[in-house]
Amino acid sequence: MMQGKKLLINTTNPSIEARNLDEIQNVTGNLYESLAIISKRANQINTRIKDELIKKLEEFGSHTDNLEEISENKEQIEISRFYERMANPAIQGTKEFLDDKVYYKKAEENA
Repeated sequence: MMQGKKLLINTTNPSIEARNLDEIQNVTGNLYESLAIISKRANQINTRIKDELIKKLEEFGSHTDNLEEISENKEQIEISRFYERMANPAIQGTKEFLDDKVYYKKAEENA
């Protein structure tokens, strides 16, 4: 495993739960604006997780693979399972948004 690197461990519950739309809307005053912010944050989280997973799995990659040489690697399987158990990026983005951990600013409107 990578030594000295920060793991992107998230303690967000991976279970889907119903959210109060009024609570989401009250943060920005507009439900669609709030959902757009959550969506952009979820895309950022997804990209970060994907890049991290690819880097970790590349450590196990072999450039001369053929069907006869493919074998199970328990560390690779555990890494994959860890990422599968993580909360969906949309769930993580929503939690961060509602916990005021997402920075956003409105574009200036020209009249």
